[in-house]
Amino acid sequence: MNLIESLNWRYATKKFDASKKINQATVNTILEAGNLSASSYGLQPWKLVLVETPELRQKLVEHAWGQQQVADASHLIVIARDADLTAEDVEAFVKNVATTRELPEEALADYKGMMLNTVNTLPAEAKDVWVSKQAYIVLGNLLAACAQLGVDSTPMEGFVPEKFDEVLGLDKHGLKSTVILPIGYRAEDDAYQHLAKVRKDINEVVVKL
Repeated sequence: MNLIESLNWRYATKKFDASKKINQATVNTILEAGNLSASSYGLQPWKLVLVETPELRQKLVEHAWGQQQVADASHLIVIARDADLTAEDVEAFVKNVATTRELPEEALADYKGMMLNTVNTLPAEAKDVWVSKQAYIVLGNLLAACAQLGVDSTPMEGFVPEKFDEVLGLDKHGLKSTVILPIGYRAEDDAYQHLAKVRKDINEVVVKL
């Protein structure tokens, strides 16, 4: 399938076949696609938490309003944002850029200063909103990657983040659950797969100026 065909094939899977598992190579490709997502300044203020343990995922179902996809999917990806983006995160990023691009850190001084100004002056609430938005960029990449690879997925905001954080122990890692993505393969009896995709006409959503 080409990209558009893949995106037309994709739908928010309501029922996964719990007996079907994604092979490790495909999982790795999906995660790599997530890692290659764009982010403000390139800071990547999030982690991809891969929940594979069936017992753990079953515990999470009650905190996702009983949505069984969380447990029945092959894997569950929790996109978790940094609870507090700090100057230390900027320092680590600058070192990574300098190493990867074989540059002296001094050459990145202006860029570093701009990032530090943002991180150090944004009010905590505004910073959290900004970081949360980065997680949704990752989600878009993951959805497209899954579709291209013939893997089903269900983007979900219908869960209690604080409870997910508690069950997964994300607090101790300085993370907050933002959005979740069960991935796997659709059940044969999921009627939603046969419904026509409903979208506005392209001329309604594209504004040319």
